Amino acid sequence: MPDELAHFETLAIRTQTPVSAEREHSVPLYLTSSFRFDDAEHARALFTEEIAGNIYSRYANPNTDEFIRKLCLLEGAEDGIATASGMSAVFTAIAARVSAGDHVLASRALFGSTHQLFTRILPKWGVTSDYADASDPASWARLVRPTTKLIFIETPSNPGLELLDLRWLGEFASSRGIPLVVDNCFATPYLQQPLALGANVVIHSATKYIDGQGRALGGAIVGDASYITDCRFFARHTGPAMSAFNAWLLSKSLETLAVRMDRHCANALALAQHFEGHPALSAVRYPFLASHPQHNLARAQMQQGGGIVALELRGGLMAGQAVLNGVRMVSHSANLGDTRTIITHPASTTHSKLSAAERSAVGISDGLIRVSVGLEHVSDIIADVEQALARVPIV
Repeated sequence: MPDELAHFETLAIRTQTPVSAEREHSVPLYLTSSFRFDDAEHARALFTEEIAGNIYSRYANPNTDEFIRKLCLLEGAEDGIATASGMSAVFTAIAARVSAGDHVLASRALFGSTHQLFTRILPKWGVTSDYADASDPASWARLVRPTTKLIFIETPSNPGLELLDLRWLGEFASSRGIPLVVDNCFATPYLQQPLALGANVVIHSATKYIDGQGRALGGAIVGDASYITDCRFFARHTGPAMSAFNAWLLSKSLETLAVRMDRHCANALALAQHFEGHPALSAVRYPFLASHPQHNLARAQMQQGGGIVALELRGGLMAGQAVLNGVRMVSHSANLGDTRTIITHPASTTHSKLSAAERSAVGISDGLIRVSVGLEHVSDIIADVEQALARVPIV
């Protein structure tokens, strides 16, 4: 099947490890830590990388190879590697390219653990960072340095759903010879393809929408071959390897990504539209709502608005707690991208390590609730959130 003629859904389903002598229809699990060599020369050639092949599952495995080959096709990437978790992908993508004295320029609105990486972990090794403001293009040029080795962004951001203009940033980074790394976790390759808009590298927490069912941890880094070469060397010798079993699950999950994201997006848009203007809420944030300040940008670079809705409660922390304690069907958890709708209070959980000032700078108030809208019937999701909001005193 010529890859250039295939649609997204077909590539996700029909990209498979070659069939073995057993003629299986579903790819088998390769639960082996190592692989045998034909002879001494074969082993030598594999270790010197004169030929390609499997050596040890910390380096590569047929299941991780299939998962990454499929994801590269879906993202339009030259190469990629799989990692044990989303944060191991974030760390590998950065640590593989920076040294003491280097600088990273990042978007201000980031996942809490990514923020901790920039502010508390990388500085221990002499790597500094600055945050640019998405709403102020001049801040990017003002903050870039001769030592800036990469630009790292999330779009849409977690949890405030702030967007960055990928085409503009791609041109900005390219003109300065700086690679642009994009966390594409919220959008997935089905809704947004940063590499086609000028990015050099895309990372994923495959734990989220790629798995889609709350079963497995995983991460991925895909993009320019030269960048991935550095990431592969770093990962091979530091060990953030994805298990064969998780890779098998995640590769199978990619087969249903398109149909799941269609439902996630439809349900999320319906929920956002329903609650816009609710008396207990000061704002509803969703990229495909006309009221979103970057609505036009969302329409330009995303196929749909994604599965996350942010609800801003007028009553702050007390109101947020009332909603969290009031839901009956919706799950109260810190994950997202599941078949099940999940509600989270970022200020006290995922972003609790940020100071109040840092949270305020990226729009995370004490009353912000993140809703990862699942695949249940949308009327049931709305009804549960509605009855929980009814418990909140109107301020």
